[in-house]
Amino acid sequence: MKLLVHLSIFLSILFVSLPSSYSCTPNDKNALLQIKKSLNNPPLLSSWNPRTDCCTGWTGVECTNRRVTALSVSSGEVSGQIPYQIGDLLDLRTLDFSYLTNLTGNIPRTITKLKNLNTLFFKHTSLSGPIPDYISELKSLTFLDLSFNQFTGPIPGSLSQMPKLEAIQINNNKLTGSIPNSFGSFVGNVPNLYLSNNKLSGKIPESLSKYDFNAVDLSGNGFQGDGFMFFGRNKTTVRVDLSRNMFNFDLVKVKFARSIVSLDLSHNHIYGKIPPALTKLHLKHFNVSDNHLCGKIPSGGLLQTFEPSAYAHNICLCGTPLKAC
Repeated sequence: MKLLVHLSIFLSILFVSLPSSYSCTPNDKNALLQIKKSLNNPPLLSSWNPRTDCCTGWTGVECTNRRVTALSVSSGEVSGQIPYQIGDLLDLRTLDFSYLTNLTGNIPRTITKLKNLNTLFFKHTSLSGPIPDYISELKSLTFLDLSFNQFTGPIPGSLSQMPKLEAIQINNNKLTGSIPNSFGSFVGNVPNLYLSNNKLSGKIPESLSKYDFNAVDLSGNGFQGDGFMFFGRNKTTVRVDLSRNMFNFDLVKVKFARSIVSLDLSHNHIYGKIPPALTKLHLKHFNVSDNHLCGKIPSGGLLQTFEPSAYAHNICLCGTPLKAC
């Protein structure tokens, strides 16, 4: 009987002394509390109570093996800047500060301490200033979304040095300059390019023609010259949007990938005829309006299924769905 009592006491002490598999480490907990303080203790983070375990019930916090691996602070009344203590969450893999219109400043240098980070969302905030070069030090990053902010200055050429990046999403900012020449030398994946609605300009580097982009959206900028580098019969591109720029090239000379399902070239200075090859594509979205195109719209395929507005405001396009030639 005494043996059973002693064994019970021993096991009780053992289980009390062992850390819970769910409780977060003191370092991570302290970092989160400092982050909350730096953000002016917003109501959104009211569940971040120092008397409770940060891996259990803290809004936006996820843990793996007692370490904080995901942090999502979004869609709330949060003011201030991204706290530098974010870099103390060393096991972080997902970081999401989005839909926070009163989040200001820039991205802190300490973010480069997050060597395991693979998902970074800073979108729909009021972050400003240049996109820092040191973002490229996040070599494990797969998803980068800095869209809908107030970033200014050029696109960092160092983004091409991120080997696992699948998409560069920096659309809807105030970026200026041209696409960096370094984008002709990606070290790893060929990322999708989402650069729309900035103040970018210049010609597209010809070196990009060797890449097979899955999706490209350059709409709403001031790009000039031709866009041939995003096309090619042997490519597997699915979506190309070059609309609302100043591109100037002969459309009939473009070789289209059979894989394209969305093509928007509207509001440019594109000239020539609509090539018959477009009748071979399984297009779901198509728009060549507001250009300098002429001639009969080729028959066949899906070209006749689009609204007249998809062809409107050209020099002399004719044929279904427009007026007869």
